[in-house]
Formats: sequence, structure tokens, C-alpha cells
Amino acid sequence: MSKEKFLSAASSDGFGFCSVIFGWDMHDTPYTKELSISNRANGFRDVIASIDLSTFRRIPWEGNVPFFLVSFFDPDTKKPIIVDPRGILKIIADRAAAIGYECFAGVEYEYFNFKETPQALADKGFHNLQPLTPGMHGYSLLRPQLNNQYFHEIFDKSLEFEIPVEGHHTETGPGVFETALAYTSALRMADNAILFKFVAKSMGMKNGVLPSFMAKPWENVRTSPRHVHVSLKDAADKNIFSVSDSEIQNGGRADAAYDDTKFISQEAEWFLAGILDGISDIMPMFVPTINGYRRLLGGEAFWAPNSITYGYDSRAASIRIISPPSVPPAATRFEVRVPGADMNPYFSLSAIFGLGIRGINKKLSLLLPPITQVTPGDKKVKKLATSLEAATERMMLPESVAREVFGNEFVDHYGGTREHEVDRWNRAVTDWEIARYLELA
Repeated sequence: MSKEKFLSAASSDGFGFCSVIFGWDMHDTPYTKELSISNRANGFRDVIASIDLSTFRRIPWEGNVPFFLVSFFDPDTKKPIIVDPRGILKIIADRAAAIGYECFAGVEYEYFNFKETPQALADKGFHNLQPLTPGMHGYSLLRPQLNNQYFHEIFDKSLEFEIPVEGHHTETGPGVFETALAYTSALRMADNAILFKFVAKSMGMKNGVLPSFMAKPWENVRTSPRHVHVSLKDAADKNIFSVSDSEIQNGGRADAAYDDTKFISQEAEWFLAGILDGISDIMPMFVPTINGYRRLLGGEAFWAPNSITYGYDSRAASIRIISPPSVPPAATRFEVRVPGADMNPYFSLSAIFGLGIRGINKKLSLLLPPITQVTPGDKKVKKLATSLEAATERMMLPESVAREVFGNEFVDHYGGTREHEVDRWNRAVTDWEIARYLELA
């Protein structure tokens, strides 16, 4: 964009932008079902892109060109486009602010890296992928030496692009890295999380590496999660989830539902109950792809919990409680372990905080014990959806908690995009089908 056009847009409502970004999929195929925001009937008309000046940063590997994010508005009503990912997270953050809270989050990405280019992948039909390094080498000092420049450029360029990184290391799996982004406000974290992929992929192009945030690129190898840490703070910057000093000294909160929740506040317990109560109804916001559910089918074997569970410092649970005595009170938080690396950070954070705030407002109780008190076959433990089709059907039910939290317009549109993804999958003829049926059917 020219400087003149930018200044004009920044000093006005914004500039026109084709609404088709809300009307087609990740491969630029229009959605199977006509959706309300952008469709043939309205000619895929323009919406208003309003520049958010607070998002200013510079792209260090592109001559420090200025970079801004935008929010989208309806040109007639001037109201936010309800399915704009940044817009829906702002709505949830405002909902928290209305009761005196600010949302904070941190994100960990685990992702595969391949010695490939986009053209090479296309030429060989996405088969015979070469991982950046062989073997399983989590937390290795040695493996980063093989691709030292690429490994360090991800860290350094993220920082220069104003994405602070808390930790960056190899993870278990061929060519797998893990990068933990520094804790910050929820909207800033979502911005940083989506832009971190841009950093990693850009550094990959420079170094002949293709980082992939696909949830499960191989059948019998570990998966790529995206763990999300969340908490709330009040106007005095106090962690709402933490217990008082006296409660710590006395062995925990006296009215806690279980031992696992003794060192989190009552508000935190309500927040946790809210997530557990609604998680089945928002699964497409955590796991938006067909492939993402392959990860959950492995369950705990692939460090991917696939049931509605929680527990103190438990990586086997869907929701891990992180609280004293393992951390200081100020670091009390929840780690949501269901999402994969392929999901949209705006939607996942909107879902977590939307459900959690609902839990606080309704003062919801925990209806099941922690994971240490249940067995895999316990009927009290509810399984999460194992396919995008089932998850989307659940989300779109008239009584869905998703409709209560996000409204019908959002659910109908986003659910429609996921129905489209399911339709594309149902029409596909896979390599597995050919190998299984071509000769013997």
C-alpha cells in the first residue's frame, strides 16, 4: 500500500477490502454453502478494513517495512464483522473487562520442520517428506547445531518483530521444534501467535526449510499440539486465579471442591467449570481441521487428551491446573491441552475465555472429579468429538453453548465453513482407499 493511501485510510474509517476472505477456504475455493458475509448474491462486495494503529511493528527481514493489522466492519451498519477473528476476541475481552478482568495468555507451538520447499512438495505430491533431522531428540543440545542459522533466526527475528519468545528448543520427533511465546494480554498473544507462523515460514524459505503446523503429518509419529496457558488479572494487576497468602499457609482454600483445586481461587474454579461445561460445543474452535482429529485419536499416547478431564499439574488431562505448590501464586493459570498447532489462536482464546467468563458469571460447579479420581472406562468421563463432522454438528445444535456465548450469526457462519471442510474431505479419494481397495475390491 502506498504511503498516501495508508495515511488516508488511517485517518478515516479505513479502506475497502474484498469480503471474499470470509467466503472462501484456505485454498481459495468458495464455500459449498453460501454464507451471509460474502457470497455470490452480494457480489462478494467490499467490507471496511480499519487499520489498528496499536498493532504497529516492522518486518525486520523486509527492510523494516511498517506492518499493521486491521479489523473488519460492515460498510452499511459500520458494526464489526462478527466472524472477524480479531473482532470476536475483542468482544470476549470486553466481556471480561465489564466484570473487572483482563485476559492474559501464553502459547506453546510444537511443529515439524522439513528439508523441503513448496515447489518440491508439489512436484512429489506431498510424499516422501524429508525431516530436518532424523530421530527423536527432545530438548537436545546437539540437534540445533545441524541447522544452527535457521534455529537461531526464528528466535532472533521473532524478537525483532516484537514477538518475545520465552523458550525455543527441539522437541521429541523428527525435525520437531517447540517455541513458547512470552505471556501477555490475550489479544496481543493471538496477534503474536498468528504472526509467529509468518516468522517461522519466512525464515524457513531463506534456509530451505518448510516448517509445518499441521496437527499430524504422519500416522505413527507424535503430533503437533498448541498448548494454551490462560489467566485473568484485575485492575490492580492481581492474578484472579491465585489464592491468598493465608490460604497457602493453611494448606489451601477451605471450600475447594477437590484437593486438586485447593490452590486456585473460587473464581478460577468457576472458570474451569465453565470450560469443562462447554468444551464439547466449541471443539471446532480448538480443532478446526480434518487432520486435527487424527491427533486426538491417539489420546494420551500422543500427549493429546481426548476426553473432558482436568487435574493438578497433569499433562494427561485436557485442562492442566498450574498452581502452588509447583509455582508461585502469581503464576497460577490453566493450560488447555486440546488444541493442535493448526488452529486459529483468536478463536481458541475466544473459546477459552468465553466459556470461562460464562462459568464465573453462572458460578458453575465442577461436575466431575479430577483425572486422578477417575478411570478410563468411567462413565462420568465424557469423550470429545473424534471428527470434525461430529464436532461441527454438536456446535451447531440449537441448544449449543457456543450459540449462547458467541451468538447465532457467528456459529452459523463458522459452522458453515467447517461443514464445507467436511464436504471437501468426504469427496476426496485418498491413498489409503486406493491401496486398500483397488486390487482386492
